[in-house]
Amino acid sequence: MNEIRAITIFVQVARLGSFNQVALDQGMTVQAVSKTIRQLESHLGIRLFHRTTRNNTLTEDGQRFLEAVVPQLEGLQRVLAGTRQEVGEEQGLIRITAAHPVGRKVLLPILSEFHALYPGIEVELILEEKFSDLVAQRIDVGFRAGPSPETQVITRRLFPIQDIPCASPAYLRQAGMPKSIDALTGHRCTGYRSPSTGKLLPWEFKINGQIEYRNISPVFSTNDPEAEMEAVIAGFGIGLIDSVNAVPRIRSGHLVPLFSDNVSDRRGLHLYYLQRENMPRRVRLFIDFSVARLLDSHAHCMSTTELKEYEAAFTGCP
Repeated sequence: MNEIRAITIFVQVARLGSFNQVALDQGMTVQAVSKTIRQLESHLGIRLFHRTTRNNTLTEDGQRFLEAVVPQLEGLQRVLAGTRQEVGEEQGLIRITAAHPVGRKVLLPILSEFHALYPGIEVELILEEKFSDLVAQRIDVGFRAGPSPETQVITRRLFPIQDIPCASPAYLRQAGMPKSIDALTGHRCTGYRSPSTGKLLPWEFKINGQIEYRNISPVFSTNDPEAEMEAVIAGFGIGLIDSVNAVPRIRSGHLVPLFSDNVSDRRGLHLYYLQRENMPRRVRLFIDFSVARLLDSHAHCMSTTELKEYEAAFTGCP
């Protein structure tokens, strides 16, 4: 039996009064928590808890043991934490949430770098499209593409997410370059449907410093942004593709940007987290690392000048 771990679990059960809550916090089963307490009781030769179907309360022996062991355990934890910080050894779990494209294309590369620096830190990446409840889901850090989160969290905008009109070179050679935004009505277009509402989203452009919206009639629509991009590459038509997906394909020559002067950058990638008085050092390390790697990143967005260069380069193609 690992005595220190068993005592730590005992203290948590005593404070929370619930085997279920301790099991949830520790990533254990309720049966494993109960077995640990039974082993500790057997090891000490005393009964620590009165157990009922509703709750668990300390026995007199359990209360005396708790009062004796807590100061010693807290002192040991301070020594261990200080030693780990001195030698640069960080351990523990960080729970991170993001939408699927952001998690795969933006976070996985930097998580690989972070793991190489801090191999003792475990990461759980939760990919879901909805806005995660940090408290209910015990999330440490969230990433959200779109407008800034409106809940009571600390938010940092990392870089703009552009909506870039794009088409494949093959489509443009066949159908020609649209001369204006209004000329899109004479072209085949793709569309994106909101996963939450099922509604077809209008295209947005920045015109004279203002955001303007245009409705399109798509020949292909989907609720997955990567699928829409692949459809555009395959030649379905012109699509409005977010820069996280589009930028690598523009730079590789699979997509051609259009209307570079009118690309909307209203949305952004935001990092957000709860305000905590005692934030774990591993979480602060990851937040600082993410900001350093992603703030104003040109890997996932393009300047107007660069977009124009790729657009102009195609204009001279046969």
